[in-house]
Amino acid sequence: MNQRLRAWLWRTVGGVLTGLLAACSPPWNDPYPPAGGAQPAGRQVLYTAFSERPKHLDPAQSYTEDEATFTGQIYEPPLQYHYLKRPYELIPATLTRVPQPRFFDAAGRELPATAAAGQIAESVYELQLRPGIRYQPHPAFARDSHGQPLYLGKNAAAGRQSPADFPQQDSRELVADDYIYQLKRLAHPRLHSPIYGMMADKIVGLKALGDALGEASKQAGKQAGKLATADDWLDLDAFPLSGVEKIDRYTWRIRIQGKYPQFLYWLAMPFFAPVPREVDRFYAQPGMAEKNLTLDWWPVGTGPFMLTENDPNRRMVLSRNPNFHGETYPCEGEAGDRAAGLLADCGQPLPLLDAAVFTREKESIPYWNKFLQGYYDASGISSDSFDQAVRIGIDGDVGLSDEMAAKGIRLLTSVKASTFYLGFNLLDPVVGGLAETQAKLRQAVAIAIDQEEFISIFANGRGIPAQGPLPPGIFGFEDGQAGINPYVYDWVEGKPRRKPVEVARRLLAEAGYPNGRHAKSGEPLVLYLDTTGGGAGEKSRLDWLVRQLQKIDVQLVVRPTDFNRFQDKLKKGNVQLYYLGWNADYPDPENFFFLLDGKESKVATGGENTANYASPEFDRLFAEMKHMDNTPERLGIIRRMNRQLQHDAPWVFGFHPKSYTLGHRWLKNRKPSDVGNNILKYQRIDVVDREQARRDWNLPVLWPLLAGFALLLAAIVPAWLGYRRRERRAAR
Repeated sequence: MNQRLRAWLWRTVGGVLTGLLAACSPPWNDPYPPAGGAQPAGRQVLYTAFSERPKHLDPAQSYTEDEATFTGQIYEPPLQYHYLKRPYELIPATLTRVPQPRFFDAAGRELPATAAAGQIAESVYELQLRPGIRYQPHPAFARDSHGQPLYLGKNAAAGRQSPADFPQQDSRELVADDYIYQLKRLAHPRLHSPIYGMMADKIVGLKALGDALGEASKQAGKQAGKLATADDWLDLDAFPLSGVEKIDRYTWRIRIQGKYPQFLYWLAMPFFAPVPREVDRFYAQPGMAEKNLTLDWWPVGTGPFMLTENDPNRRMVLSRNPNFHGETYPCEGEAGDRAAGLLADCGQPLPLLDAAVFTREKESIPYWNKFLQGYYDASGISSDSFDQAVRIGIDGDVGLSDEMAAKGIRLLTSVKASTFYLGFNLLDPVVGGLAETQAKLRQAVAIAIDQEEFISIFANGRGIPAQGPLPPGIFGFEDGQAGINPYVYDWVEGKPRRKPVEVARRLLAEAGYPNGRHAKSGEPLVLYLDTTGGGAGEKSRLDWLVRQLQKIDVQLVVRPTDFNRFQDKLKKGNVQLYYLGWNADYPDPENFFFLLDGKESKVATGGENTANYASPEFDRLFAEMKHMDNTPERLGIIRRMNRQLQHDAPWVFGFHPKSYTLGHRWLKNRKPSDVGNNILKYQRIDVVDREQARRDWNLPVLWPLLAGFALLLAAIVPAWLGYRRRERRAAR
């Protein structure tokens, strides 16, 4: 072999071996390379994903679950939920204690705590802050040597894309004025807070403030010779809110009309989180909104984390707030928490994480694959991956698949504080009304629609059939025989069993439709379902529903429409049947029963009672129940309300969904919560275990390289041998 051929051969072999060795340095497919700075060694960084970009991060506007993933970690309303205890328990977040209301009559005389709701004209809540709580660093707090805001005016937005682009950052203490300022923001006409209408009926003076702010905004626009824009700042401190009184630096009072015990739950929602006046003023400057320098994009809070990267089409990063006040991991919970390892970090300072990296994944398959590779610490379970992740036994028990168990993955399940239902429009001449015959028609439909089959086919078993509006975890929900819907189920051998279709047929005949036809005219019974449709699997679900009603000879006609048209038809009462769901705002039965309160009728009042159900007896019981504490007396009233709804059947009670979440073994302290959103501060990562697992699970696939190397040798060796033979012949 000549020198050039030998050198080429060794370079080729050496290059292949170098590639093989490089590939053997896992993790070769790491989506978070060290050069990107995502995870310096040893840092507590949680990796997860999101699919929908948050629209609002301003606490006055944000109201969706995907937004709460971020706002719950950044903002601190006065109260929060205990992370571990169930039923859910309110505890202070920034307050010294959970406030207890004082009651007053119309003459201003204080009433005892046991006073009847009808006597109470106002409830007064006094809130007291813990001193020393500070905001995250932010340029809005930066001041010059004269104590003036450093970045107010002077074309502050020029050349800047995020708060980090401002060289000076500062902080200050949280005070009562900040909470009062945010209360006023709920009435701001340009923010369109989704709870303004409700709170205007509760907080004394909020409606008058909204009217005053609306007029002031119009006048400001007229004086400038234009419509008011986002650059026209209204100084809310110049507008009084009669129902809110500042007592001192850390204390304020809120006056509520009548008795409204559920107000405490609202005090745990981001709507009531503090917004400093100087932050509002900072973001209202000209040019800020064009650079996305707004509260909707860059929130400012006192919570355990702050948003340090916001590219909602790619990645969002929450980093530890260096100014977060002293809060520690809880030392008590419910039965089983200690055995589950949920109390191991008792007393440790929060947050336990240094950062959380959220990567946008628009498709479920890449998300799932990265979770299996260890690059996401937790994952939901889509229908595509359900069979790979979960095994359901013959007796219905749910467990992990062998593959998941071998990786040490844990399955967390919980029934969500949500309900899905098929609603009847009680104003409709066919399915509506409260007469016994009309109730029997609705009961027949409820029996015919097999919710157990629906859950099995379309939800992978992730749900429990609803017996009424209340899901598990809400006071008044009862399991077992005491809680079943006796108009749809029988109690057989210790379990609820759906009544046979023959019972539905008999009820339909008693309602005037024997064999699905009108008893007098002989016309077939045709029902109409309005739906927005269009989602994945929607046609198969609707076909299934059509077949369910065919069992009782009822024809179902589906009328698909767009979302806006669907909402308009609900508002005007131009529907007969429709599907909707409801997620709890707070864990109280009032938050579900109000959906059927006559005063909330969609057509009559524009409320949330889309069924337009109006029963004087139910409304009377609801008015009594909603003001009560959770006592045996309240439970008795709830039982009567449930029985009436089960009989009147304004809804076909569908199901309460189950949440199935997978978490890797290195993700600690994770517990499902439906109403508490600030859960990130409690979680922890075993970084060493994660890194080792990533190496073990992401070993490179070397056989294609080896096969290629073998083919290369197969080509080189014959050529070399041939060359040597020619050399020997030439030498002879």
